[in-house]
Amino acid sequence: MLKFIIPTVIIFLIVLFWEKINDFFYKKFNIKLNYLIIIAVLLMIIAIYLLIKD
Repeated sequence: MLKFIIPTVIIFLIVLFWEKINDFFYKKFNIKLNYLIIIAVLLMIIAIYLLIKD
């Protein structure tokens, strides 16, 4: 039961405080967090495609 509740709460908190998280990373590292997430998702899709292809 806990293995379902804990990730749900974490995802809920990330969604709830997304603007504050994004502002923190922008001030700290001067990069938009949205770009990092888009790049990470694209890399995961490419890796999955290459694994399926072989």
